[in-house]
Amino acid sequence: MSYVLRRVGQAVLVLALAYTAAYLLLAALPGDAVVARYGSPELGLTPEQIEAIRESLGADQPLFVQYVRSIAGFLTGDFGYSVASGAAVSDLIATALPPTLTLAALGLALAVFLAVTIAFTATYGAGGVLRRVFRGIPPLFVSLPVFWIGIILIQIFSFRLGLVPVIGADPVQALILPVVTLAIPIAAPLSQVLMRSIDEVREQPFVAVVRARGASTSWLLWRNVARNALLPTLTMAGLLFGELVGGAVVTETVFARAGIGQLTAQAVANRDTPVLLAVVVISTVAFVGINLIVDLLFPMLDARLRAGSRRRGAGGAGDAGPATDAAAAERAVDELVDATVGPSAGATPAPAATPAPAVVARGGNR
Repeated sequence: MSYVLRRVGQAVLVLALAYTAAYLLLAALPGDAVVARYGSPELGLTPEQIEAIRESLGADQPLFVQYVRSIAGFLTGDFGYSVASGAAVSDLIATALPPTLTLAALGLALAVFLAVTIAFTATYGAGGVLRRVFRGIPPLFVSLPVFWIGIILIQIFSFRLGLVPVIGADPVQALILPVVTLAIPIAAPLSQVLMRSIDEVREQPFVAVVRARGASTSWLLWRNVARNALLPTLTMAGLLFGELVGGAVVTETVFARAGIGQLTAQAVANRDTPVLLAVVVISTVAFVGINLIVDLLFPMLDARLRAGSRRRGAGGAGDAGPATDAAAAERAVDELVDATVGPSAGATPAPAATPAPAVVARGGNR
């Protein structure tokens, strides 16, 4: 319980710091959004009318007052009103969020599939040439910018081959190229971490034990190696959510898709601070929430962490000496073997060792 409370407290602190930093950075930008939007001579507004607009939006208040009011509004679900359009920011977010969530979810699913395929082929491929080729794919994917991938995919599959229409596409066709564009940069670091983890897990002693029992390569990969190698990859997937959001913004701009990306681009162009703050807060909440879930899942997936937390809890109650430490270590090893090797690995167990002959002590009768 203390672990959960500590992680939740850290998440709340990160949210507060991220919101404060975003608010101060947006407030430090030069210019005035109200003047930029309503100060055009074509509108014919007088300075008094512009000042009245500023008062209605609360832009005439001191910075600290605006900051406190914005925090109170966000806590109650009131994101304010857009300076550019006058619409409620919550309505704009509610309209733009579902397409972005669909794109991000499909892109992440495809990225995980590509990463697993690349990593397993690069480590357990049929030939050395094939493995080397697949090990060279992640560095190539990492070096490709998101907007460049989108432009190349449009040129090849839409303009040259005509497989995916750009104009008049149905909802499924309109998602194909954006999802691929978003998945490629995400799959690269995931596959790199997964390959490195597989290489490290293959060198662990328990893998040699399972292999010595006669387990097949597929059993060894899916039941033992993959389960342990996926843990660092899970952490990397949580950390890559920020890149997923940034890639979604660029992808929606390249493919002219309605969503959070297009809304953000318009808000930056119009210096629409309420909309930008809402986007930053929603992205931060999603990022922190996903990483919090990953942190809370780790003790459930890794028996070593569960055993370590129990040892720390027992240590808090008092020091029972080396015997207690040895028993705790033995329990940790048993849990690790049960979680990785299992009671049966699909092979015949090794025969029991022959007992060593007793040593006759010399002395006494001669």
